[in-house]
Amino acid sequence: MATHNDTGRWGEERAAEFMEKQGYQIIEKNYTYQHMEIDLIAEKDKMLVFVEVKTRSGTGFGMPEEFVNYTKAKLIMKAAEHYIFDVDWQYDVRFDIIAILILPNGHLDIRHVEDAFY
Repeated sequence: MATHNDTGRWGEERAAEFMEKQGYQIIEKNYTYQHMEIDLIAEKDKMLVFVEVKTRSGTGFGMPEEFVNYTKAKLIMKAAEHYIFDVDWQYDVRFDIIAILILPNGHLDIRHVEDAFY
């Protein structure tokens, strides 16, 4: 049985593959600033996208995207602010969620929630 962290990392890899198939270039994986982490940073058409990935094997406690609360969003935005300043990004930015639900048959339900928070 995979641990919580293993499932999360596995989901992040699936999310990166999904985004690349949608034409995004993955710039960073697991970017950290102080104690904050951004799962994926991607770029497409001069849009920098900060992505939180949530992977769940069931919906008993809710859908994966429902697990990004206000506190988590604020931490992601703070880390993103540092990244934007650090690389001197001059274009638009967006905050997305990739929600991955592992279905009982092993298939994946992947949802890309654009502009999930700001």
